[in-house]
Amino acid sequence: MRTLFIHGAGGFDEDRPLAAAFGAHASMPRMSDEDMSYESWAGTLRPALAELDDGDLVIAHSFGGSILLLILAEEAWPRFDVHMLAMPNWGPKGWAIADYEFAAPVPPQSITLHHCADDDVVPHSHLGLNSALLPRAPVASYSSGGHQFDGRHDELRAAFTH
Repeated sequence: MRTLFIHGAGGFDEDRPLAAAFGAHASMPRMSDEDMSYESWAGTLRPALAELDDGDLVIAHSFGGSILLLILAEEAWPRFDVHMLAMPNWGPKGWAIADYEFAAPVPPQSITLHHCADDDVVPHSHLGLNSALLPRAPVASYSSGGHQFDGRHDELRAAFTH
């Protein structure tokens, strides 16, 4: 099984410990810090996703999860397992930025949403908003761990192997 980790906005270095916690074989492409457009990030991610097969694992953190969700709705991708960590909601009740708002059909991949109640970057309320958009997605809410899921890596690893 291959693992692809998609870091958050400006988080290539900050998210490395988080990615490393999920296995030595996790690949993590470097996304642009300067160009935060959907097309810039999607252009980097599409080739990485094309290398995956059914049953592979994709872990996306924060902004990276938002971009991944939009990409998955574009076309038929393999049915890899997806775990979204602290994914923002860009709809009118979230951060209200239409460029990143998900409004497409729900992708067929198995998607699980994870969020810590004490996240000081992406409000925990975004978990409920995203759950409403992805009604089949299991939800895992953690009482602590912050935006980087500090102290929660073992729990996350266990969730990824189900």
